[in-house]
Amino acid sequence: MAVSLRNGFRFFCAHDIGLEKRVGDAPALDSLPWKSDFKGSRIVEKEQKSHPIFPINGQNPMDVAQTLGWWQKKTAPNMEEVESTDQLVDTLLNAGDKLVVVEFFSPQCGGCKALHPKICQQAELNSSAIFLKVNYDQHRSMCKSLGVPVLPFFQFYSGAEGRVCSFSCTNANIKKFKDAVKKHGKYLEELEKMKLASNTHTEFSCGMPSLSRISS
Repeated sequence: MAVSLRNGFRFFCAHDIGLEKRVGDAPALDSLPWKSDFKGSRIVEKEQKSHPIFPINGQNPMDVAQTLGWWQKKTAPNMEEVESTDQLVDTLLNAGDKLVVVEFFSPQCGGCKALHPKICQQAELNSSAIFLKVNYDQHRSMCKSLGVPVLPFFQFYSGAEGRVCSFSCTNANIKKFKDAVKKHGKYLEELEKMKLASNTHTEFSCGMPSLSRISS
């Protein structure tokens, strides 16, 4: 008689392999009573329940986490990676008066990787703005048409004025990025106040000129 185990090993009884049982030998497995010493009942092996890891889209979550690039980790909710030119154009057209920050990067760019945590922090601090990331390696023609000369590179857009500034930035001069967000973000806040002031349905007026006068 052979008893198969889960680990792949097998035990053979003495008469299965043609050996004669001698005095002092351990009893063959098929001759054992298989009874408990406590209650005398037959031992029933219970299947152990495990806690499975549910896959995401057919993948193990651990594998998914390991396959994420550094630019996809610890991102804020208002950060999004651009997959096509149409997506970038549609986002800019539908952003309204929100500040849109477009970051151009490459996975092999050490400066981009070092700057990533601080950009994520700025995105969290400026939740009303939209932060887009464009992978230069995947969208070279788009980056060239937008005049990207070096990486990392940033372009700021506002609904009222289009592109308001563009520059390169590293950890050494991160203040340039913070100042740009503060400057253009504040401008858009003032613009929103002007819209509210020019709204005829509101019951108050801030004394600010209407948007029609500004555009004229």
